[in-house]
Order: sequence, then structure tokens, then C-alpha cells
Amino acid sequence: MKTRPETDLAKLIEARQYCRRLAATHYENFTVATWLLPRHLRQHFANVYAYCRTADDLADEQSSTTESLALLDDWEAQLDAAYIGQASHPVFIALRDTINEFQLPKQPFADLLTAFRRDQQQNRYETLPDLLTYCEKSANPVGRIVLGLGLSTNDENFRLSDSVCTGLQLANFWQDVARDYARGRIYIPQEHCRAAGWDEARFARGRCDDDFRQMIAPLVADADERLKAGYALVPRVRRELRIPIKLFVEGGRAVLAAIRAQRYDVWSRRPTISRLNKLRIVTSALVSTGPARQQKRSSS
Repeated sequence: MKTRPETDLAKLIEARQYCRRLAATHYENFTVATWLLPRHLRQHFANVYAYCRTADDLADEQSSTTESLALLDDWEAQLDAAYIGQASHPVFIALRDTINEFQLPKQPFADLLTAFRRDQQQNRYETLPDLLTYCEKSANPVGRIVLGLGLSTNDENFRLSDSVCTGLQLANFWQDVARDYARGRIYIPQEHCRAAGWDEARFARGRCDDDFRQMIAPLVADADERLKAGYALVPRVRRELRIPIKLFVEGGRAVLAAIRAQRYDVWSRRPTISRLNKLRIVTSALVSTGPARQQKRSSS
């Protein structure tokens, strides 16, 4: 059995700690999410999250588009290096270990960077199908990586996972219309805006009215249908993924329910899930899905 040199092991331990700290600092639900995962997956989820979180920060927290794009190019170069065993950044040292253990392909990680670049260069979408091409790179790769960590990859699972991830992304867009507009972005398709008479001036005023409600209601319903399709994924994956996937679906649907409860007024107050509702969602997932037991990796 091949052993790691002590220096390599020390770097890996330090890198794992770095990813755990980053995840716990940035993601308020990380503690709950990891508690619901089997122990052998918790570090790997932290590694993947650290990769995604850092890339997102590189894209959105810079002073110029040019700087953001350059940093994303550097991040992708480090991803390439990790896949040939030359990782140097702590995130990639930890992620390399995850990639090796689960034989994760590079494309989903690279696709996320494509989406972050697109966000720097495009802030309006003409049609819903156009917006969905963005979700294909910004959201769906995460689900495919998660399926890889749960040893549950096949074409039908990918299809169902894509539906969940796109639904979650759309739910986030409709929840954050006001926040996104403040950052110069409108994700509501332009053809929907024109049909409702919602021009840039009305976005700038930021007041919900009947036209806005009629515009966003079918988009909320569409996102909900995509999430509901994800219930079929739960029994198809290994037990260790069933509770997290159920939580993703139920959490996304709860956000959409909160939007409806506010009569689609996402301008005066951001729709959120109360702590009580979060507890209900977690309890429901635990009861309906059962505990995630430790499972040995299949040798197949």
C-alpha cells in the first residue's frame, strides 16, 4: 500500500481544515447540512463548496470585469493543475483528494467557471430558454458533482438532478429580483418584461403591482414544477444522498411558497423561510427518508 510523504499529508490536513473553515464561515446551513450527511462525505462536500465559493467570490468581488475574468482564468489553470497532480492552492490540494477518491470528471467544475464568466459579461436574458442555458452551467454541474460523491451517476439521475438544480437556481432568481437589480442584473426574461410592460424605469422604481405579479407568477410556477420532478430522484440514489436531496427540493419549494405568500412582492421584503419552517422541512425529510447510514463504497 502506497503511503503519503509526511509533508504531503501535513499539507492535505491543513488544506482540509482550510476548506472546512471556509464552508462554515460562508454557508450558514453548512453545520446542519453536514450533520445530515454520513461522516465520510462531510469533508468532500466542504472541499467542493470551497471551490465553488471561492470562484464565485473571484467573479463578483472585484473592481472590474477584466480583473474578475483574469482571476477566473487563473482559478481554471489551478483546476487543470490539480487534475495532473500539481495542486498548490489549499482548495485544490483538498479537492484533488476528492477528485481522486470519487473519480470526478473535470467538466462540471469547468462549467461553473463558464457560468461565472458569463455573469460578468451578460446581465439580461431575452427568453427563458436563453436563461436555462445559463442554469445548465451555473447550477446543474453542482448536482452532477453531488451525484458523483454519492456514487449515483447515470443518465436518468443526471436528468432529474438537472431539474432540481435548475429549479433551485430559478427560485433564487425570483427570490432575489431586487438584490440582483441592485447589482445591475435582471434574470426575468426580457420578453416577459415587455409583455408585462415592465421596462427599466419600473425596475428602478422597484414597486410590486399587478403587472409584476402576472409576469412573475408563471415563472414561479415553472420553477416549482422543476423542483417537484426531483422527488423521483430521491429513491434512485444511495441512501446517504436521499435526505440532502429531499432538503434541496423542499427548501426550494418553501422559498417559492414564501414568494406566493407575499403575493409576489419581492421588492419590499426578501422572501425567506422561517426557522420554524426550516425545522419542519428537516423533520419531514428525516421521517420520510430515514437516517443516512454509513455505506461502504461499491467495488463496481
